[in-house]
Amino acid sequence: MGLINQDTFICLDCETTGLETSSDQIIEIAAVRFTFDGPIDSFETLIDPLMPIPEESMAIHHITNAMVAGKPKIQEIIPQILSFVGKEIIVGHGITHDIAFICSAAKQHNIPCKLASHPYIDTLRMARLYGESPTNSLERLRQHFNISEEGAHRAMNDVVVNIEVFKYLSKQFKTTEQLVNRLKSPIQLKTMPLGKHKSRSFSEIPIEYLRWAVNQNFDQDLMFSLKTELKKRKVGANFNQASNPFSNL
Repeated sequence: MGLINQDTFICLDCETTGLETSSDQIIEIAAVRFTFDGPIDSFETLIDPLMPIPEESMAIHHITNAMVAGKPKIQEIIPQILSFVGKEIIVGHGITHDIAFICSAAKQHNIPCKLASHPYIDTLRMARLYGESPTNSLERLRQHFNISEEGAHRAMNDVVVNIEVFKYLSKQFKTTEQLVNRLKSPIQLKTMPLGKHKSRSFSEIPIEYLRWAVNQNFDQDLMFSLKTELKKRKVGANFNQASNPFSNL
């Protein structure tokens, strides 16, 4: 890893039949090897999932059953995508989800895959660190940075936008190592990113909900933010008791 504007990366995105790695399947993979000077090489393919694509998924990526019929099967594609990735750092938005899908498919077909331990950079977490966009979806970040639209929510379109978003979010880092090391630590979120209290600041969320949420299987940034807020409340409660001479009466 060297200067971030001179290193080579792989930006990767998968479209799937749904969100569950155990039961859903990949229907499209796109990847681009790039530097800050531009793309070097690309990989893109539709994949026959051997199962119907649900309507709700189709509404997002507009990939139909007819489009994937007769396309390569995932066991043919995994060795190709692993070879394409090589040793470069993978970049993606919520990239752990894409990696999990590829690893799950590889396991189902007994294909050796070390992608789970491969170095990666998640631009969703970079956006949280940046903290200036109203929301951190790829589309909102595209609008925030005035990046030109690439069309439908397809894998390669998302990759092209993601690369540009990555370049903007990388501006505060001189080296790739600096960025990777920063992302090893949790990031304090400004607002709740999901659930019934989505978009509310943590200080506004009822303590009962915080106590419930902190026991769920959320990502490290959200868990850190929940625990930080609960710690603040505890310190505040202890302070109020200590400063009130009548609190124990």
